[in-house]
Amino acid sequence: MNDTMPQRDSSKTALGVAVLRAVHQLLDGEPKILDDPLAARLLDADTLAEIHSHAPRAQEPWARRLRSHVVLRSRYAEQRLAQAVARGVRQCVMLGAGFDTFAYRQPDWARDLRIFEVDHPATQQDKRERLQVAGIPIPTNVEFVAMDFESVSLREGLRASSLRFSEPAFFSCLGVLVYLTREAVDAVFQLVAAFPAGSEIVFTYSSPQSADCGLAERASQLGEPWKTHLEAEALDHDLHALGFSAISFLSVREAEQTYFQGRNDGLQVPPRQSIAAAIVGKHSTWPAE
Repeated sequence: MNDTMPQRDSSKTALGVAVLRAVHQLLDGEPKILDDPLAARLLDADTLAEIHSHAPRAQEPWARRLRSHVVLRSRYAEQRLAQAVARGVRQCVMLGAGFDTFAYRQPDWARDLRIFEVDHPATQQDKRERLQVAGIPIPTNVEFVAMDFESVSLREGLRASSLRFSEPAFFSCLGVLVYLTREAVDAVFQLVAAFPAGSEIVFTYSSPQSADCGLAERASQLGEPWKTHLEAEALDHDLHALGFSAISFLSVREAEQTYFQGRNDGLQVPPRQSIAAAIVGKHSTWPAE
């Protein structure tokens, strides 16, 4: 661990996301938008009891919108990852992995992946302790990469891992970019663009004009304020300039048709376009290492 890394507690917003994923498993109907049987197991007994005792609150419109956004982004990212694996990608880098459980419930198609969970050491330590308490083993293809995005460059942090910069990789960056400075956001895209053709990043973003389902206010209250907003049109231009191709923004209509059709539990598609994916189409002029 870097001794100069800023000391802080485990991320409260990351834990909040874990709670939302658990609420989806425990209180929402079938089929699940995200099937995550491990989500609730990472929570302590008091938190689980609170979920059940406040079940009516979880069905308020704002709570449903927030929960829909969280489970939709993970479902979409996992679907894109499956497609990347099908075309030969064998490395998955989860930026700001938080309490995500994909690596611990990985399907058969992911067994040949090398999965890198990147996050602040305090959050990673909290997660590892919760995994141990829950009796959930850490698969041999998982590697933890401890770093702070604001104090250490992503390139530098990943160099300390066994990630192979010369091979294609899939990057998941969900609920992360809004907490970074614009300089750090640009560094994320530049790093991914430097990977070989076929590499991909799936990420979430927030534009100044879009509704945020109450996320920004709640994050600020937890001491983790949003710092960067991005516009889809500018993003599309900048990503193409870096060498990305097949850039796509998940529209509200597409999300509705693909993931929310026929639901009777009140969950609706989030009222904003905030999830995107981009594949490296040509080699970038930015050095990967």
